[in-house]
Amino acid sequence: MAQFTLPRDIFHGEGALEQLKTLNGTKAIIVTGGGSMRRGGFLQRTEEYLQEAGMETLLFEGVEPDPSVETVMRGAEAMREFEPDWIVAIGGGSPIDAAKAMWAFYEYPEITFEDLITPFSFPTLRTKAKFCAIPSTSGTATEVTAFAVITDYDKGIKYPLADFNITPDVAVVDPEIAYTMPAKLCAHTGMDAMTHAIEAYVSTVACNFTDADALWAIELIHKYVVKSYQGDKEARRQMHDAQCLAGMAFSNALLGIVHSMAHKTGAAFSGGHIIHGAANAMYLPRVIQYNAKDPHAAERYADIARRLHLAGDTTEELVASLVAELRHMNDELNIPQAIKNYGEGGLPAEVSIIDETEFLEKLPEVAANAIGDACTGSNPRIPTQEEMEKLLKCVYYDMDVDF
Repeated sequence: MAQFTLPRDIFHGEGALEQLKTLNGTKAIIVTGGGSMRRGGFLQRTEEYLQEAGMETLLFEGVEPDPSVETVMRGAEAMREFEPDWIVAIGGGSPIDAAKAMWAFYEYPEITFEDLITPFSFPTLRTKAKFCAIPSTSGTATEVTAFAVITDYDKGIKYPLADFNITPDVAVVDPEIAYTMPAKLCAHTGMDAMTHAIEAYVSTVACNFTDADALWAIELIHKYVVKSYQGDKEARRQMHDAQCLAGMAFSNALLGIVHSMAHKTGAAFSGGHIIHGAANAMYLPRVIQYNAKDPHAAERYADIARRLHLAGDTTEELVASLVAELRHMNDELNIPQAIKNYGEGGLPAEVSIIDETEFLEKLPEVAANAIGDACTGSNPRIPTQEEMEKLLKCVYYDMDVDF
């Protein structure tokens, strides 16, 4: 028996934001990040539409990229004081993820963060509030998923929270919000979405329901992500839908070790953060090479290559073509191919912001943390400590994986 869970309502297309007027409630807290939603007027419109629905509103602004445990706790306290019956999160993956965790602490003040990091261990939510998510980026798809990622900066670890309880009740997928994304953000979030779809398709718990979403998302992303990066409006509309489809797939089929590695390398090094989407883009081709040693996974990768009309007659040739195509996409999107070339802001550079000596010193710990990540269990191959360390070296030095 398997489960396929989505929000009760997904409003999509230009003008979908106005559907906030139809929500029934008395109080709504709006959780958001930096100033982009305010500068674009979307935060004001969100507040106005909720007030037109008859709700009193409270703003909780300033959720940082890669939201922290501390921010989550502050937001939960604000919710306990305001007592909303709707939590409305607008912005990129960070404010939506943070709001999901705040939701749990709002409804259950006595729980601890440690209680929640065990996958699918959340208490029953919706005892006090429902949740509406409005994404401004085209990548994380957290508006339709059962996941959130919160960072413990003291420990240097990103924790993926997983529970169907935190799947939003309502998702508003309005591409007008995404039209304002900077090009670099289109690149990183676009390859994050591609990774979601590919990992979902090769997951050990993939099924007919998830395959349909994953495959169509892969085709759309392959067709539109570079055009979206270049500023094409239609491409950005298509990408906003595509990332949501990828989210529907991976929320139910789960992910794999590309995300395990990205979660555990993102905040591990003193030189700076490795942006999540850029990490996925760099790691995905090498993980495909590793996973393709599993015959079933190899055939799935080959199937993706066929659907993208890539060259190759044999499974091995098709897998190689897929790896080459993903690396070509990275080049077109100005994303480095390996950590050794990872510069400020995720741009290619001669010298990485991630020091080689520190990387090697922390390698055993990072590898162990990646193996223990919640995403590892549904990967086609479960790496040993030695294999994970070798794989991380491959993504640092840009080496082919032959083990």
